[in-house]
Amino acid sequence: MSSPFNASTGLAGAYLDAGWLDGAISLYERLLADSMRVLGEAHVFVLTYRSNLASAYQWEGRLADATALFEGVLADRERLLGEAHPDTLHARHNLAHAHQQAGRLAEAIPLYETSLGDRERVLGGDHPDTLISRNNLAHAYLSAGRLDDAIPLHERACADLERVLGGTHPYTMMSQYELAGAYQAAGRLDEAILLFERTLANRERVLGRDNPDTMTSRNGLARACQAAGRLDKAIPLFKRALADCDRVLAADHPLTRTVRGNLASAQDAAK
Repeated sequence: MSSPFNASTGLAGAYLDAGWLDGAISLYERLLADSMRVLGEAHVFVLTYRSNLASAYQWEGRLADATALFEGVLADRERLLGEAHPDTLHARHNLAHAHQQAGRLAEAIPLYETSLGDRERVLGGDHPDTLISRNNLAHAYLSAGRLDDAIPLHERACADLERVLGGTHPYTMMSQYELAGAYQAAGRLDEAILLFERTLANRERVLGRDNPDTMTSRNGLARACQAAGRLDKAIPLFKRALADCDRVLAADHPLTRTVRGNLASAQDAAK
């Protein structure tokens, strides 16, 4: 079943990928209003559009708006589809991620734990959604400072993703990047740098230099090098990452702002 609003949905997604948040959100808001008028508030497509708009709000940092929408989507999907439907499980995972991004780890972690348990039961242990739930729960543990819980779970998630999806699948490379960050947080800088380097090389080869994930990997490697006191390597990496962000993304894109701030910090440290 295709949506009568597919063209607008694709355009809004393209705006979001390009970092044009204002354009994406404006189009998503109009798309949601039009679809509710034509299809009704409880239609499956309308729930998807509400979720898409929530994701755009989340990307812009409007976390209260995003969380409210995600909560509504989860409640409606539980009511209409049941608690075990894959779309419901996805909605619960999205809400957990929004809570995590807002720093509400006490809300995020139980949701992630429930999401992982449900996905293991409903989808199976090797389903990609299950593997992503395991990886994101590990990342939430890391954010909460629970390194003893985070690192073994990250290592398991990374190994499972590589076994099931392959070493250069985007999900696997994401997990490798986050495991490298966990190693860095634990002070295991040599291991972190090696894994950041591996992930950057894979992302450059598979995704291309201009992909935001590749730029994120270069920024992550630079931060690990800075933490290890290797500013001679960190600063050129930050400069290249910033040049790529300036060339490809909007000037106010969150990644561009992050890399610019990291470069300034490294240059101050080198003075």
